[in-house]
Amino acid sequence: MSKLEMLTPENSAIALIDYQPAMFQGVQSHDRLVTMNNVQILAKAAKLFKIPTVLTTVARDSFSGPFMPEVTSLFPGHDIIDRTSMNSWLDANFRKAVAATGRKKFVLAGLWTEACVIFPTLDMMREGFEIYIAADACGDLSLEAHNRAMERAIQAGAIPITSSQYAYELQQDWARSETYEGMMDIQREHSPYGIQIRFSKWALGEHASEGGTKAA
Repeated sequence: MSKLEMLTPENSAIALIDYQPAMFQGVQSHDRLVTMNNVQILAKAAKLFKIPTVLTTVARDSFSGPFMPEVTSLFPGHDIIDRTSMNSWLDANFRKAVAATGRKKFVLAGLWTEACVIFPTLDMMREGFEIYIAADACGDLSLEAHNRAMERAIQAGAIPITSSQYAYELQQDWARSETYEGMMDIQREHSPYGIQIRFSKWALGEHASEGGTKAA
């Protein structure tokens, strides 16, 4: 593996961790609506590009509530691994799901950064995984807690990215027509750039395309 190698649909997988009501209630580091939009960018990109996806919750039925339906509805029938451990890597079912992807490059995002993201990050890197943290889809009890956890992860060798960066890295070229409209839908629904997309379509007509005529 090489950190200079781009993330692609063929070499990466993603784990989304603990996007549950009780965990969202504790988030004070970011606007929670921004975090909700960013995790949907990740999830919708994962579905669009057919990325192996692991979903996990903590104490779903006894404390934290269900994984946010905006994400789970994208993966009907998908197994959602429920745990008691803060550290997903301590859960045998999580480790089994990660191994089943066959991938060593893993994108992680979750609530909260200082525990449920940093802990599996450190353990998975010890096991030889290359970890990319979608920092803008994470959240924590305070900005200080989030930033210190991200710094610790980076010092340990994890790579910080953003949700849209991951989607763009998968797309690479707007002329890739098979995923172009799906990417445009993600931008319209969850990104400020969606305003520009709507304007361009209005001003230039439906033939307007960043990929030129081939993507129209």
